[in-house]
Amino acid sequence: MQIYLPIAEMSVDPFVIVMMGGAVGFLSGMFGVGGGFLMTPLLIFYGIPPAVAVGTEASQVLAASVSGVAAHLRRKTVDFLMGGFLVLGGSAGVLIGILVFRYLRSIGQVEIFISLTYVVFLGIIGVVMLIESAQAVLRPRGYKKRRRKHRSVEWMTALPFAMRFRRSGLYISPIPPIILGFFVGVLAAIMGIGGGFIMVPVMLYILNMPTNVVVGTSLFQIIFVTAITTILHAAANQTVDIILALLLLTGGALGAQLGARAGVKLKAEHLRALLALIVLAVCAKLMIDLVTQPVSPFMIEATS
Repeated sequence: MQIYLPIAEMSVDPFVIVMMGGAVGFLSGMFGVGGGFLMTPLLIFYGIPPAVAVGTEASQVLAASVSGVAAHLRRKTVDFLMGGFLVLGGSAGVLIGILVFRYLRSIGQVEIFISLTYVVFLGIIGVVMLIESAQAVLRPRGYKKRRRKHRSVEWMTALPFAMRFRRSGLYISPIPPIILGFFVGVLAAIMGIGGGFIMVPVMLYILNMPTNVVVGTSLFQIIFVTAITTILHAAANQTVDIILALLLLTGGALGAQLGARAGVKLKAEHLRALLALIVLAVCAKLMIDLVTQPVSPFMIEATS
């Protein structure tokens, strides 16, 4: 059975799309990541136009983040003030990203730009994760990891408009969170991701936010940033396919539950190593597709 996707302008097997959503949802539940940086390349591999893959995946990340934030709201692990400044910067970043996306699409370069962006980011993320997990696996038994030292935030306190973020226990300027949100907003518009895989480490190691509020605050800003991204992609670029998004969500919701159960049975370092290998495999496939000749290249001929 085939279903026609009106925005992508192609027919797909709904079972395959649901299975793809389930596979990425399984990985998301197992590894605790959003999965957007894996889903968009998989949609491109399947034949979905990159512009539609980016716009539609943003809507799926939005829906997945809403359910995640609900749990953190009950635990009171969301810093709304910090999240507000991240959203402020992210909104501006999305606007710039949409303009860049639209320009690249108008000159016919959006597909190669998306692929190159994913190759760079997936390559960096995969290598860093693989090195970290390999070091963890090779450590001798009984090794105790040193407690991470609290890095100074004096430079952020010295910036203008310093204020207190009570939930995070910080007294810093809102300028660094706004800049961070802006950068993630640009990536969300161009790559169709939530940006959590960048946001969380930066919030931990640069903003020095407590671990217990980092994930909830990151998901909080992702909701608004991906919502704006989805609306602008739908209005300005017409690249959000709601049927494709519903199929992905169906599979993702089921896969995430199974992945969460499977994740508790594996060690953390083994999980990171496995995810790193998956990320590098996707990166390699994108790189190969960039440098090899298409199976059916287009030909231009003059007609009378």
